[in-house]
Amino acid sequence: MTNYRIRRFNPETDIEAVQLVNSICLPENYPRFFFLEITDKFPEGFNIAELEDGFKEIVGYEMTRIERGLSNYGFGICKKGHIISIAVLDKYRRLQIAEKLMDAAHNALRLRDVREVYLEVRESNQAAVNLYQKLGYQQNKISKHYYTDGESAIIMTSKI
Repeated sequence: MTNYRIRRFNPETDIEAVQLVNSICLPENYPRFFFLEITDKFPEGFNIAELEDGFKEIVGYEMTRIERGLSNYGFGICKKGHIISIAVLDKYRRLQIAEKLMDAAHNALRLRDVREVYLEVRESNQAAVNLYQKLGYQQNKISKHYYTDGESAIIMTSKI
């Protein structure tokens, strides 16, 4: 069994490893300043999954921010959580790491009185769509040609 822990991202020690996971797992690669900006504005919403056996290897991350926008579940403007990015290295998938990272994001958002959250996921990423549905997310709409390669995104929302 693989032992890992979820902890807050530390920009001084974790940035290179998180950028590596991002570049391996996702076609959208964020520049260093973007990761640092996200952690600066909402540090408790940026978490990593780290192996606990010896090397302390970072095998996944999630980063979240708080925005204001129209509520999907009521009327008016509200604080909304936005799961910007989540990734887990292939070798460590199906170990509930993504679920634990999402739990960490939701818990951080609740502490800031955020009660709804959204994310974008590639239409072709059925495994991720299934995970998000399992976590209570529902498809809200399709954003055509959302990604730089032209693929559309499913916008999914949830109450937390």
